[in-house]
Amino acid sequence: MTLLDKIKNHSAVVGVVGLGYVGLPLAVLQAKTGYRVIGIEDRTEKVNLVNQGSNYISDVDSAELQHVVEAKQFVATTDFAKLEECDVVLICVPTPLTRNKKPDISAIVKVTRHLSRSVHPDMLIVLESTTYPGTTEEVILGTLRKRGLKVGENLYIAFSPERVDPGNPSFKTHNTSKLVGGVTPACLEVVKTFYEQSIVKIFPVSSPRVAEMTKVFENVFRSVNIALVNELTILCDRMGISMFEVVDAAATKNFGFMPFYPGPGVGGHCIPLDPYYLAWKSKEYGLHTRFIELAGEINEGMPYFVVGKLQRILNRRERCLKGTTILILGVTYKADVEDPRESPATKVMELLQKEGADLVYSDPFTSSLALGETQYKGQDLTPALLEGCACALILTNHSAFDYEMIVRHAPLIFDTRNATRHVTGAKEHVILLS
Repeated sequence: MTLLDKIKNHSAVVGVVGLGYVGLPLAVLQAKTGYRVIGIEDRTEKVNLVNQGSNYISDVDSAELQHVVEAKQFVATTDFAKLEECDVVLICVPTPLTRNKKPDISAIVKVTRHLSRSVHPDMLIVLESTTYPGTTEEVILGTLRKRGLKVGENLYIAFSPERVDPGNPSFKTHNTSKLVGGVTPACLEVVKTFYEQSIVKIFPVSSPRVAEMTKVFENVFRSVNIALVNELTILCDRMGISMFEVVDAAATKNFGFMPFYPGPGVGGHCIPLDPYYLAWKSKEYGLHTRFIELAGEINEGMPYFVVGKLQRILNRRERCLKGTTILILGVTYKADVEDPRESPATKVMELLQKEGADLVYSDPFTSSLALGETQYKGQDLTPALLEGCACALILTNHSAFDYEMIVRHAPLIFDTRNATRHVTGAKEHVILLS
């Protein structure tokens, strides 16, 4: 039986390496589709939770996870030797930046080394982790072609970027359009056929490099546009204009405009990181991507702008940051998700901490938060908590927050997300980012 036959009749064994925000939803989807799935993960605590049917990712349906585990369609392990049992391997490992903002693809390299010991004829290997154009062919193909297998004949290698949007109620893994790029036409046919079994719409492209570049471009597009609106926010602050009102007004145009809104910075697993992958790779071709790097600098500067403006707000009220209680509302990187990765709220809190502010925070998705050697415990949002602070600083606009209560009881509000815009009544004590 060929690999295509196994894929079509769902008898193929699927290995998912990395059981985080990308890997776990993908593993559950493949198990629901009918494949036997082996999840491979370094962290023992995650493996134990999966094998108990216990969910730790909000975008995964807990009942679905429990069902596929109990049905023995999905099992997790820390044993990379299990790759030998797999017909399809999906690589969903983290690709962070180093402290010097260079790509850290060590997790991809590690998985590839394990695959070099476990690869066998009629195997499909797909990289889903976001990375710079060329990684699939230079790292994975470059290593595995030494094993004597022929790519496109008995070994199939492809790139298909994850497009996870944590907390999005409308688009999950199964109905988010999927790009696929194979090393050869045969690789493309196999990877396309595989994802067609579980995902609504598949878009093939001519090569892994095109798919890799497309994924990075998607996030560079957002980074650059967010940076533009953030830079104009700083200008509007000096001019006494609300950038939020400007964006809403521009959005009334029937064509040619896409709204992006200002905020205290950017966060998550993509926008703060992916542009630097492309900027790093571009230097190999003698090009300095000034536009991309400038956007990163502007977005990274927003926490400093927030803290500076907060200082000015307090100064006008004859207060200083040192020894003043600042209530942080929201510490995750976006509304209504539990994901803290690269959250701008963390950087804002670190800066406030250095200025000697007394910090307390409330976030329905985060019970505790460590900043350096200080451990903070999340507080329930109550009138007493609001009345006891000098300023409530809204950094993440969770829908669970009672904004009417916040406006009613906080003596001063610095709203960086325009979250209080629909609250009726006097708002003299509510100050927007711009």
